[in-house]
This record gives sequence, C-alpha cells and structure tokens, in this order.
Amino acid sequence: MREKRSSRHIVLTSHPSSHGPKPIPVRWGAATPMERGPIIGTLSNPDHRNVIGTHNGAYALYRALAIASGGLDPEHVPDLTLTSPTFQFGPHPQWSEPDAIVSLDPHGAIVRAAFAAYFEQGFDIRPTIAVTRAHIHLPELANAIRQGRLQPDGKLLLANGDAVVAKAAVEPVWHLPGVARRFGIEEQVLRRALFEETAGMYPELVTRPDFSVFLPPIGGLTVYFFGDPEAITDPARPLAVRVHDECNGSDVFGSDICTCRPYLAHGIEVAVKTAQEGGAGVIVYFRKEGRALGEVTKFLVYNARKRQKGGDSADKYFYWTECVAGTQDVRFQELMPDVLHWLGIRRIDRFVSMSNMKYDAIVGSGIEIAERIRIPDELVPEDAKVEIHAKMAAGYYTEGPAPNPESLSSVVGRELKGDT
Repeated sequence: MREKRSSRHIVLTSHPSSHGPKPIPVRWGAATPMERGPIIGTLSNPDHRNVIGTHNGAYALYRALAIASGGLDPEHVPDLTLTSPTFQFGPHPQWSEPDAIVSLDPHGAIVRAAFAAYFEQGFDIRPTIAVTRAHIHLPELANAIRQGRLQPDGKLLLANGDAVVAKAAVEPVWHLPGVARRFGIEEQVLRRALFEETAGMYPELVTRPDFSVFLPPIGGLTVYFFGDPEAITDPARPLAVRVHDECNGSDVFGSDICTCRPYLAHGIEVAVKTAQEGGAGVIVYFRKEGRALGEVTKFLVYNARKRQKGGDSADKYFYWTECVAGTQDVRFQELMPDVLHWLGIRRIDRFVSMSNMKYDAIVGSGIEIAERIRIPDELVPEDAKVEIHAKMAAGYYTEGPAPNPESLSSVVGRELKGDT
C-alpha cells in the first residue's frame, strides 16, 4: 500500500530526481499517441509526472483545500470505466501537423484507449477533454420559434425550444516550444515571464527544460455541437462557427452594456439552422472573462467609462481599459484556432463574428472562412451601441464603411447613477 503523501517528507519538484526511472518523454506532434506519450500531471506518483503544473487548472486549489481539510484522499485515482466520449472526434491530420495544435492535448478525450499500455503499468493518466450529450434551453431559441425564424424538427430542435447538443469540455495543455513559436518569441523568454508573473509558483518553468508541457492554472473552454458531428469535416456540408469569449454579466445575467449574450444567442440560432440544413454548427466558449483581464478589472473600467464627463462614449471605449489595465486586451487569439484544428476544421462557411482579431487568427492558421455574419442591428441593446461602434471603428467587420473614431463622441450611453 502506497504511503500517504501527507505523511512523507516534502519533495521539491524544481530539479530532476537523481534516482528512480526517468519520466515518459513527450514528443509533441508525433503521429500516434504512444509515440507522443501521455500527459501525466497527477501527484499519486511524483516520479511519473512529465509536465509542469497539475490538472484542472485553478480548480486544483480547491482540490488542495479538500485534501487539507480531510475531504479528499490524496491517493484517490478516478475510475474511468464508463467515462469515454459519447462520440469520438478524429484523429485528424492536424493532430500531428507541426505546431497546428499547441494549447490542448488532441488525445485528451481518449486517454484510456490511447495509452492502455501505460494504464496497465499503473500510470495515473487523467483526461483533459470530456465529451457528453445534453439539451440546452435558451429563451432566445423559443422566441425564434415563435417569430418563425426557426422551426422545431423534433430531433435537433424541440417544440419547447430545447436544442439537442453534444458538448466537450477542454482543459488547456500548453506545449511551451510551440506556444513560443506561435508568438514569435524565444521559449526561454516565455518560460521566464510565466515564472515571474506567477510569483515563482512553478519553478520547473526555469529549472526543468526537459519538461516541455505546462498545465496552466487558467480556465479552459467548452465546445457545443449542433447536428451531425461528421458534418464538421465534410466539405460538401455547411458549417457555422461562433467563437465566444466569456462575459458572465451578459451571457448569464443579461447585462445590456455589451452585445455578448445577444451575439451568443444569434450564433446558436445560426448553428441550429445550419444543422437543420444538413450541416453542423459549432459554438466555442472560452473562459476569458473581461478580455482575459478579469471581472474585477472589467467592472472598474465600467465605472470609469460611465463616470467620465459626458457619460459613456465610443471614442473613449478602449482608453479607460488601458488606463486601468495598461492594455486593451490580453485574450491573444493566436492560440484560439487550436480547438478548431482539433475538430479537423479546414473551412467555415458561416463565421458568426465581427472580430477582426478572431478572423485573422483563424485564417492565418490555414482555415478558410467563406462568410462573416455580423450581429443584426435589432439585437444590439441601446446601451451596447457604444461598444459596437467603438469596435467597428477599431477594425471589426461591417458591410458598410466603419465609423470615424473622431465622430464617436456623439454615441453616448447612460451615465452611472451615484457618487462621481
């Protein structure tokens, strides 16, 4: 019986062990899972770890609390017997194309099958992707049925507005050399910045060059699939895609200061309609709250925008973000197309987004986009016109001429009530 970790001496992970077996090497981009090697970020046997960080991102800290309080056995190994994906994606050619995917593990949903030989040897390998099925219910879909824009078919869209979907949860898995190349920087520069800006939380970033994979403590993403998953890679069938970055205030609670929920709902409507035409719809939901600056920063910016002289205005939309955060945006769409390559996508027929940054990243990664679909004017809340005008002036897609930034001061939202 293995000795409890809590009763052992503390083992520092900052340097390679001078004894015991060498960790299984990770050969990123290899043609087969066994050639690539498994991703092992578990602590049940520290000698087996071959990556920096642990699974579950920021939720690893809750696991630590559970262990410290006695609510979780640190030696627990999950039983994965009945957890396999409800359907399987791939493998696709992009899975082994050099640097096509650098921020997730394409084999992460099928570890039990892909690395069966290692499981038999007692290695604790955890999935980083899970695929299941569900129904989702949005009032906007029920409203689209009432207004005649969508027709329930009893299979993909039910009469009560429920949409039948498959969905995949994906944890980030960064191949550091590939991420560095994606940003055009030296790997050493990337490792040092990650080490210093996490206050030295992961010393292996600078002491373990033999570990090339990092499990960052950040949120992952969820993919929602509408229609036949096989249609995603069939060039003869239409594909609609919306890539959406988290906005909790709007997406969940309906805040009208931005277009996030209306655009997300519109993207889902287009996805459903495309699936009903014999194609497929894909919604990718990234956990990048407040342009990845965080919700506290976002609310501070809201206050500054509303309290400035004259109230909220499109010509100062980005200015206040820079004042508070020092930059406009840290979502870095360079890594975003990886999930599309995991799905095997080569062409998007309907891209439901106005973002020039997302469009450029996707097209730059080798995926063709046939049509860009903007949010209909009638779906833009009055208070969100500040945002949409500012973004169009900054380069967002629009069929007509972009607004002149110098004239945007006339686009004013409601002033924040209260102390100024």
